[in-house]
Amino acid sequence: MGVIEEGAKKSSVLWLSLDRPRLAWHTWHDDAIYLVTGGGEQSLPGLAEAGEVRVTLRSKDNGGHLVAFDASVEVVDQAEAPDAVAALAKERLNAPDAARLAERWAAASRVIRLVPREPAV
Repeated sequence: MGVIEEGAKKSSVLWLSLDRPRLAWHTWHDDAIYLVTGGGEQSLPGLAEAGEVRVTLRSKDNGGHLVAFDASVEVVDQAEAPDAVAALAKERLNAPDAARLAERWAAASRVIRLVPREPAV
């Protein structure tokens, strides 16, 4: 999984195949991709209900296709994953309520964990 991990760590954005291709910011933590949706954060309709999603990472250097893969989708119990929520919050740029970000997410957002499967060729 070296290419996926390296690509996810180098770029803070990825593409998800949902109702249409959706750009999303994320963080890599504990061998998975974490992102947040809803509650004033990025809109990723249908992601939380999906069992699997297609993820595309692009090169940060030239924007070219780096790797595409399927990932299982898991809604994170934020109270049981404080380290993952903290890692994600650290990557959230320009939050108007940075000091209360985790509290807002717990009340109104969903944190999602994407567990990569083997990359497609």
